[in-house]
Formats: sequence, structure tokens, C-alpha cells
Amino acid sequence: MHDEFKTLRKFDAGQGRDGFLFSLPALEEQGIGKISRLPVSIRIVLESVLRSCDEKKVRRKDVETLANWNAKAPANAEIPFVVARIVLQDFTGVPLIVDLAAMRSAVARLGRDPKIIEPLVPVDLVVDHSVQVDFFRSPRALELNLDMEFKRNRERYQFLKWGQQAFKTFQLIPPGIGIVHQVNLEYLAKGVLSSQPSTLNSQLFFPDTLVGTDSHTTMINGLGVVGWGVGGIEAEAGMLGQPVYFLTPEVVGVHMSGQLREGVTATDLVLHITQLLRAQKVVGKFVEFYGEGAASLPVPDRATIGNMSPEYGATMGFFPIDQESVDYLRATGRSEAQCLAFENYFGAQKMFGMPLRGEIDYSVDVDLDLADVQPSVAGPKRPQDRINLPELGRTFRELLEKPVRDGGYGKQNVDLREKHVVELNGSAPRNGEMFSTDKKEDQGINPGDELNKIEMVSNRPTPDPGQEIEAESRDVFTQGRTHVGHGSVLIAAITSCTNTSNPSVMIAAGLLAKKAVERGLRVDPAVKTSLAPGSRVVSDYLEKTGLQEYLDQLGFNLVGYGCTTCIGNSGPLHPNIEKAIHEYDLVAASVLSGNRNFEARVHQHIKANFLMSPPLVVAFALAGRVHIDLSRDALARDKDGKETFLRDLWPTLSEIRDAMQSALAPETFRKLYRNFADQNPKWNDIPSSAGDIYQWDEKSDYIHEPPFFQNFSMEPSHIAEIRGARALGIFGDSITTDHISPAGAIKETSPAGKCLVSRGIQPRDFNSYGSRRGNDLVMTRGTFANVRIKNLMIPGTEGGVTKYYGGGDASSPKGQHGEGAASTMSIFDAAMKYAETNTALVVLAGHEYGSGSSRDWAAKGTRLLGVKAVIAASYERIHRSNLVGMGVLPLQFPDGTTAQSLGLDGWEKFSITGLSDSIKPGQEVTLVIESENREQQSVPVKLRIDTPIEIDYYRHGGILPFVLRQLLLRQ
Repeated sequence: MHDEFKTLRKFDAGQGRDGFLFSLPALEEQGIGKISRLPVSIRIVLESVLRSCDEKKVRRKDVETLANWNAKAPANAEIPFVVARIVLQDFTGVPLIVDLAAMRSAVARLGRDPKIIEPLVPVDLVVDHSVQVDFFRSPRALELNLDMEFKRNRERYQFLKWGQQAFKTFQLIPPGIGIVHQVNLEYLAKGVLSSQPSTLNSQLFFPDTLVGTDSHTTMINGLGVVGWGVGGIEAEAGMLGQPVYFLTPEVVGVHMSGQLREGVTATDLVLHITQLLRAQKVVGKFVEFYGEGAASLPVPDRATIGNMSPEYGATMGFFPIDQESVDYLRATGRSEAQCLAFENYFGAQKMFGMPLRGEIDYSVDVDLDLADVQPSVAGPKRPQDRINLPELGRTFRELLEKPVRDGGYGKQNVDLREKHVVELNGSAPRNGEMFSTDKKEDQGINPGDELNKIEMVSNRPTPDPGQEIEAESRDVFTQGRTHVGHGSVLIAAITSCTNTSNPSVMIAAGLLAKKAVERGLRVDPAVKTSLAPGSRVVSDYLEKTGLQEYLDQLGFNLVGYGCTTCIGNSGPLHPNIEKAIHEYDLVAASVLSGNRNFEARVHQHIKANFLMSPPLVVAFALAGRVHIDLSRDALARDKDGKETFLRDLWPTLSEIRDAMQSALAPETFRKLYRNFADQNPKWNDIPSSAGDIYQWDEKSDYIHEPPFFQNFSMEPSHIAEIRGARALGIFGDSITTDHISPAGAIKETSPAGKCLVSRGIQPRDFNSYGSRRGNDLVMTRGTFANVRIKNLMIPGTEGGVTKYYGGGDASSPKGQHGEGAASTMSIFDAAMKYAETNTALVVLAGHEYGSGSSRDWAAKGTRLLGVKAVIAASYERIHRSNLVGMGVLPLQFPDGTTAQSLGLDGWEKFSITGLSDSIKPGQEVTLVIESENREQQSVPVKLRIDTPIEIDYYRHGGILPFVLRQLLLRQ
């Protein structure tokens, strides 16, 4: 422990305990900055920099620079942020542990001690992304989905168990417990942490800070905990002792006033904020909420807002610590000693209490009157595209006929009354019945046992009596038929971390379901309904209030505790429904209480996806369509034939509050967050290997040693110019990490599918890309394999295809190249053919390249395809960082310049000049474009290596080789 600024002070930690802290007020007393005017989020980061100052990784200059943070002109300096802990989920956590295992193998091959590869801060991994909705509308859906999850993921879970015994600071929370962000909020987070330095007679306290390998790690900001999402690549560096480096940010202050109106939910608020802050261009900035309105929000509402920081583009959406924060810790079962330490620590640091206007200096101030928020949904392709609820029907109709190039669906002369009959296996199932599908392989389910049946309990559904379906169709529904068309709701999912942590909206969904059932309303069997809460606590209070019974009757049975539909684990639709979608080219819809609705994310065949609150998910499931104005149109007719409107079912705030007060108790949290193994016996049955070094099995299709450390040497390569590169793809705006590295289903005809088939794996056993992230052979083939990605080198097509220019030369016109010169093939196959001739590759893209989830495989796969540089109009924060972390060069076009404005079609050759070992962050280099007739044009592009440490990462070929060399040099 170092005390470079002599700021170590004693404070009252509560219950008669003394504690020590590094005092920010004491630093200010030395005349170093106006710390009491700094945003609270900046002060918490500053405490870490002050406490970690050792004149090696963290210098006195770093402390002084941040303490003197200038709101209007933050210093162009990187901050070395040492976090207190790291949180992982299994989709991103498995490849991270695979990398650590590969590093241990590399160290062992060099004859060194592999145990030098060990996390130096606590690491928690929550297995929550592997459950899929195969079974639904059944009391047994949870049990059967869990059975399927363990069957599919046995190899991954064996590997994680090895990691649990191999790494001392690694805690694993098994499947079936909850979503990582809700588990973090309800259990893992402590608000303030402590350690016992050998030089002190009392504990040293410091803020709970973290990074996580999921972009929605920011949910914890609602509790006043500083944390955000990073790629697994950065998280590994943090685990191995590297600070998390980032540029000194601007902080946008959002002053909240007023209160939410009756009928407006926390989901409506966060969709409003997402649209508001996207327009403010907060990418790469901290956002800090303050004012009387912020103080009025409970922590679950704050967490909902913090959760969606990636959707409005901010690094964080932070709420300062106040009494509400402490009360939440008590209400969720934390000890009194922990709560007192939390409150007293921030009181001693003069950071306790919600700031009011004028008390803090922000870079930009934004005003938000909570009374202005209206009921909303967002979609159909982006979370920031908010739609006032009454306008959804009109908006959907307009999008249907809007040209594809303008973000629409390009349909002509659509009659939304037109419906197509779909047979659901001849008869409608009754309560408790199970039926088999005609094509089990389409369901992704293994035949041969009870799991070969899809369990769908319909409750004798009645037809939609609205304007879209004629009354004479009613009898057809009871004969196992349904009708689908444009705008039909085919998936209705109460899912994701965003809202299922929030009792107010979950109880509202239950109350709405209760009123619907009491009126005799039912959900059409075409709608795949599901309920996937963020933790077992949600089930506890839905059961205590008696509301789960009504959700069950509408088909919202519990399907699992994990990230399901929002991550793409929505499972299969009925094969006849999928057939109808294809046959009639339907623009069908999903409604979900999630935070992501990018193309092909929710389900490959559902083109329109709308985010909304849980009660609205129930309402749209009842309506069965999205082209409806719920402020005027009836949802359905009740058992007496009377029209029922949304206003008839919507619960009041007092009804929601009464239910919440009767259901939530601290002891529930304490009971459900202990003895995880006892709660999940299946986990105990998973065998695991032992030892410090993982024994790689070449027969495994889930875990494979990655090639990142092949031919590893202690000397890094020199930075060199890129010459004669080809374009692997040219893409437009808003290419997400889902487009680059999909998480969902693997198509049999894709390169990854063909690879798995060649290894004897049947399509029904493919599982998902997300579940196979421990296998680079699958994931490299899955890079740019999203079925909706559009490579502008082949206009009018969708999917991971490109043009391969393998023959001819630059003097030959395109039309004279011959068949072999410009062949259409998969992006993976083209990359492999270019690799045979050592041809460098580049990717060109528009604005917001890499937005979405912080999945490291979007960068890893890009690197393994042989891409040397990405040139884009702008980047989302995490993906840009991940590209550097994998040794891929991110470059940025000047404002107004794109591949389209340059007239590029992919035939050209590209060189990047001005690269050398002496490059500086943010400098200008030159993109030289050679056209078909060998004419050249030069375009200045900005080097988006943003910090000095990233220069080191890039020179070493990425973060992992850099860290490994550092560790080996210190041994």
C-alpha cells in the first residue's frame, strides 16, 4: 500500500468499527483541484487512481490530472483505472477462461510456472446466457429447458468447473439462478469493499468498482457503483493486473425534475432517455443523473436506466449514492454492518446524497421533466427508435411500404386484413397436453426421449375479434388453426435484465394478466409466450402475490432464469408458422421487455422487433398484432363478447405499490442467494478435470485451444505499413456486433454449420454461436455470418457473402476478369483463399460500427479472418477498443467521407501508409486506394488508437501477448 499524497484517514465504519480510507477531501485541502465540484462518478474513479498511485502503473501526474478535471475541456489524457472486481457471463466468460487456459499452456511450453496466470482481483461468472426457450406454455417448461441446457452445454460446464478449481479468485454461479446483472445488483455488489493491509490495524475501505464482459454491466450504476462493459480481452488484462485505461471523459449531467405520471413505467422512461441521449451524442461519455426527480426514483428504476447506457451510447448512466441506495442494500438482505459501512464511507468522502442543480460542474447539462414521459415502445430494429404507444400502428404501416434503403420493408399495396391459415398439428392443445412437431430437427430438439415434444399449453384460445379478422373465423381457432400476416405477434417475451429486475413492472404485468384472465381473454396459440425472470426472487414475489397463476393462464409460464429472447435464445417457432413466414414473406413481429432488437437478434425469421414494458408485452400478446392503436382500439372481446381496451386492464400505481409491499422481504434475498449447488443438483452432477493446466481435447466441439499464442516469442513485431489489401466487406451504418459475430442459431448451410456437420454433428445439436464461443473453429467461420448483414459489394443480398477477386490484375477491367476473378462466396471462404496468397484484408463501414453487445469475438473473428484494418465513419466505444486489443487497426474516415462517397465497390486495392513504431494516438495516416485502371487516390484517415497504452497493445499484436510478455519478464 502506498500513500503518495498523505491522504490516508480514519473514519467511523459503523457498529463500533474504525476504518481507513484515502480521503478525497484531504486531497482537496492540499489545493489539488476543486474535488467537491467534480461529478460523483469522476470522484469515485479518482479515489481508485489515488489509492493505486505507486509511481509505476499509476503516477502522481495521473492523480493531479484527474483531480483538476475540466468540465468543458477534459484533459486529453488516459486514466489508469484499477477496478475492485470483474463480472462475467458465460457467453463471454467461457472464451475468457479459454484464453487464460491457453496462456497457461503457452507459459508451460516455455518451461515457466503456469500459475503466474492467475486473476489478481475477484472474478465472478454467472452462467445465464445458455438457456433457450425450447419449451413454453407449460408448468414443466423450466424443468425441461434446464434439462436441455445441461445436455447441450455439458462440455462447456465441465470446462468451467475446471476453471473454478484452477483459479483461486474465480467464483462461479451455476445455471438456473439468475441473469448476471440482476445477480450483481441483488447479491454480488456491496457498495463499498475492504481489505486488510499488513501496515494497518484496521481495514481499508474503498468503493465497489468493476468492469464486466457484458455491455449492460452498467445496470449496477443505479446503485451508485461505477462499472461498465468491456470486451473479454480488456477484462483479461484487468484480471491479470493491468489497469483499465480510458480517455478522460466528458460528463453529461441529466437534471431530472417532476415525477412519472400514472400509467407510465420505468421502461417508458428509459426508452425516452435512450432517444434523448442518442440525440445528444453521448458516445464515450459518462452520464450522471441528478436532481429531485432522480432522488424520487427507486433503485430498480435507476438500474433500468443505467442498464441501457449502451443503447444511448454512454460509457455509464450513473446515479450518485443517497439514502435510497442504502435502503436498497437493506431491502435485499445485505448485512447491517455492510449497509453502515456503505453509508458512512460515502459520508466521510462527502459524496453522500443526491446532488441538486448548481452543486456540481458538468460538461453539458440536459433537462428532463419526468412528467413529459409517455407510454412508448421502441423499434423495429434499434432501441433508440422510440414510438409513442398510440402511433405504433401507423408507424408500422408506414415502415411496411417504406423502401428498404430508407429502413423500411419495401412492401407494396399491403392489405393488413389479409391473413394466412396455419395448421397447428390438427388440433388445439388443452391444458397440460403435449404434442410432437412434424419435424423434430427443425425444433433443435433431440428425439428419443421426453424432450422430443414441444410443450405448448393453450387455454382454449379465442380469436382476435378486431377489425383484422372476421368473426366467422372464430371456430377455426378451436380446431388447431391460427391466422398469421404482416404485423402478427409471434413472440411475446418477458425477458432480459433491463426490466425483470424491476418489481414495479413485473407486478404490473401480473396484475394486467389477472384482469385479462378474469375477463376471459386468451392469447392466440400462434404467439410464443415466455417468462424468463432475472432472478428467483421475481418468482418468489409473483407466487406470493398470486399473480404467477394468471400469467400462466395466458401462457407466460416460467421458462428459465437467464437471458433468453433478448440474446437470441428465443428457441424455434412452430415449423408451420416458419413455413408461412417464408412462403408469404411476412414481416412478423416480436414484443419483448428487453434492451436489444437488432436485426436477426431475437429470431432469424422475425423482422420487426419492439421493446416495451412487461405489461405491454402481455397486452400485445393478447392483441396478437402490432398494427393497433392501444389508446383507441380494443384488444379483444371478453367472455361476454364485450370489447376490452388496454385502459380496462392497466393497473394503477396504488395497486402496484400494495402488491409490492406485501411481497418483498430481505430474508427472501438471503435465502435465495446461498447454497447455489443445493438449488441446482444438476450442476453437482457435472464432472470436471483437475490440475493447473487444461488438457485440451481435439474431439471437443465446444472448447478448443485458440491460435493466439502459436509461435509465441518474447519479442513483438514492428509496426509496418499495410500494402495491397483487398476489401473483405463494405458495410453501411449501424453494423452491430450481432452482425459481425451473431450469438443465435447456426444455419446448416453456413460455413460454421458445414464445419459442424463435417465433424458428425447433426443440425439439431448445433446449439448457438454464443454457446460455442470457446471454439475458434466455429466462431471464425461465424464472423460476419449474420443472415441479415448486407455487404454492399454484392448489392441486394443478405448474409455473410462477399466477392473474391482472386484472379486478374489491376490493369484488367472488371468485365474481362473471367469467372475466377470475381467469385461470389462466403466471407470465411474468401478470407481463407486470400490467406493462401498472404493477401491482407480490410473492412470498410459507416457510422456506429460495432454498436451493441460487447462481445470480444467480433474482434477476435475479424483478426482470425486476416483483417488488418477496419476503416469506418465512426465506432462504438467497446468494439473500437476490442479491435486494438486483438491487433486490428481501427481507422476513421474524415467527416462526410464514406466508402459510398468514394464510389468504392470492393474491386479496389488498399494501402495504409504512415504506419511505423513511432505512431501517436489519434494521428493522421493515409489510405491509398488503387482503382481498376490503377489510378490512385489518397484519403487522410484518423488512427483510432486513442491512448499510449493502446500503441503498446497494437505493437505487441494485442493485449494478451502484451500482458503475457510483461508477466514472463517479471517472473
